[in-house]
Amino acid sequence: MDRATQRAWSWHKQGLDGSLAGQTADQVLGKAGWARSVGGANPYLTLFSRAGIRREQADADVAALRIHELPTARGCTYVLGADDFAWALALGQGAAEAQAKVLDKLDVPRAEVAALEDAVLTVLGSGVEHGPDQPQALDPKQLKDKLGDAVRSLGEAGKKKGASTTLPAALGLLQADGRIRRVPVNGRLDQQRYAYTAWGLEASPLTPEQTRARLMERHLGWTGGATLRQTQWFTSFTVAQTKAALAGAGALEVGGLWMLPVDADARENFTVPKEEQIQLLAGTDSLFLLRRNAADHFADGDGDRQLLSAKLALQADLPDHPIVDRGRIIGLWQYDPGEERIAHWLFDAPTPAVTHRIAEVEAFIREDLGDFRSFSLDSPSSRQKRIDALNQAAG
Repeated sequence: MDRATQRAWSWHKQGLDGSLAGQTADQVLGKAGWARSVGGANPYLTLFSRAGIRREQADADVAALRIHELPTARGCTYVLGADDFAWALALGQGAAEAQAKVLDKLDVPRAEVAALEDAVLTVLGSGVEHGPDQPQALDPKQLKDKLGDAVRSLGEAGKKKGASTTLPAALGLLQADGRIRRVPVNGRLDQQRYAYTAWGLEASPLTPEQTRARLMERHLGWTGGATLRQTQWFTSFTVAQTKAALAGAGALEVGGLWMLPVDADARENFTVPKEEQIQLLAGTDSLFLLRRNAADHFADGDGDRQLLSAKLALQADLPDHPIVDRGRIIGLWQYDPGEERIAHWLFDAPTPAVTHRIAEVEAFIREDLGDFRSFSLDSPSSRQKRIDALNQAAG
């Protein structure tokens, strides 16, 4: 399979060809892959690009726990559907335990951490402010105030290790077990201000081996095939765990890619669509992030283009958001809230389809989001240099 066909195949597997139109948010995330969330707007654009889901509906799905942001693979946070909550959460327990081990090095007894966990649950369950089905949610400061001396300050030694108090580790362990969950204070996914509420999620019945096999099966299904190294980057499995998970998923190696048998058959008969299929995606979209292979999505020569003195294909992660046609990156963009427009640089002359899609996404961001942040600390001023560079490149 040549590179253009491989790009289009990945595009198809991601549902960016219109095949997920009309699906619900949890269905999109189940079929195309969990949406990486770092306080940016990627989850919203993930749903809009594949199924036309607007922010109001996505926020309603979050409030109804049809989708939720949870720490899972590699300890990173993703937005995923309800069917995946329990087993996906189990994947993030190692990261929570690693955070707790920092307290071991600071001579904090595990019994003290366990007591703090119990105190947190007592505080969160001690008052119901929003009705019997909606327990109260408290932000970290409110929790700390209510917990009082149960939270210990770890001084300068703790700050050097990234643990100023014992509270974050306790919250991490509780969240990893599904006993509490983190909720956005204003109901939106594109920020990182959270409160915590009691949950009580039923634990997954899967063994660790079965959990790893399920993640591998999902990853290969979302991508349509990945190298051994790419699967290890996403999963953080050891070599032995990776091989066992591939076997558990029934994966086959075809031309250097591991894939599911059903995809190996379908890929043989796949042809690139003739008509343009234009999407504006976030730089952290699953099309690129699941395999961290953005460079593969540039056509020959395009990856050698430079912006701010850096070759595009030599950067591990995209510095700007991509404009994509059937898997090929054909330009870059950023949102300029001051001008309420998308600043963009196309590698070739714009077609009517490209111009139309830019206008649609521009309206979506303006009307639904107000801005398009890549991550929590992104701001109009911090990205102004890149906006200026895109405008200059566009000429």
